[in-house]
Amino acid sequence: MASNRGRRVAKEISDIHADSLSHITVEPVGDNEDLTHLRGSFPGPPGTPYEGGTFVIDIQIPTDYPFRPPQMKFVTKVWHPNVSSQTGAICLDTLGAAWSPVLTIKSALLSLQSLLSTPEPKDPQDAQVANMLLYQPKEFELTAKEWAWLHAGAPNKPSRTGGEGSGGATAESLRLQELKIKEDREKEDLAKYDGYNKDMIDRFCSMGFDVDRVVSAFKYFGIDRNDGEDYELEEAYMGDVTARLLGEP
Repeated sequence: MASNRGRRVAKEISDIHADSLSHITVEPVGDNEDLTHLRGSFPGPPGTPYEGGTFVIDIQIPTDYPFRPPQMKFVTKVWHPNVSSQTGAICLDTLGAAWSPVLTIKSALLSLQSLLSTPEPKDPQDAQVANMLLYQPKEFELTAKEWAWLHAGAPNKPSRTGGEGSGGATAESLRLQELKIKEDREKEDLAKYDGYNKDMIDRFCSMGFDVDRVVSAFKYFGIDRNDGEDYELEEAYMGDVTARLLGEP
C-alpha cells in the first residue's frame, strides 16, 4: 500500500478503536499489515426491524483512496431496498458521487447504519424488496426482522400470524421468499432477450456486447425469433449484426 494511503487508513482504524460509543468496528482481513481489505461492522439502529443485529461489511480500499470512496458491500444478508438481497451491493450516494476525501471509513459505515433507518424504495438496489416496502409495508417489516434474526443475530425471533413459536415455519417462509426473488430475477433477465433464444444472443454477448444492444441489432435486421429456439444465423446476418454492434454503417 502506498505510504500516504496506508498511514491514513491506519489512523482511521486507530480512531475507530478509540471510539467505544459508536460500536463501529473495523479490522484488516487476514494479514494485519494489509490495509487494502478490511472487515467492518455496526449494530442495527434502534427502532428499526434491524435492531439488535450486527451487520458486517466487506471493505476494499482503492489505490487512490481517499480521493475515491472505499468499495463496500454487506456480508450479512439484509432485507432492505437499497441493498441487494443476493450480493450485498449497496445503493448509496456517499459511496459514489457524493463521496469526498474529508469523509472516512467510519463516516461511511455510519451512513450505512443510517441507511437502514431511512430506506429509499424509489431509488432501489433491490426492486423486489422496494416493491414490498411500498405496497406491503407490514410484510416488509416482518421479513426484515426475520432476516435480522436469522442472519444478523438479532435476539428476538419474529413470528407470523398463525405461526408463532414455529421456527420451521419462519425458516420455510424465508426460503420461499428467496425462491420467489430468484424466480422474479430470472424472469426479468429472460425478458431482456425479447423472445430471442438466450444462447443466440449470448454468442454475441461473449464478444463484449451487452444484451440490449444485441437484441436491438437483431430487431433492426428482422432476425427471426424462431419461437425462442436456437439456430445458426446465415453468414450475411452474422456480418450485418456484428458490423452494427461495432458501429459500422
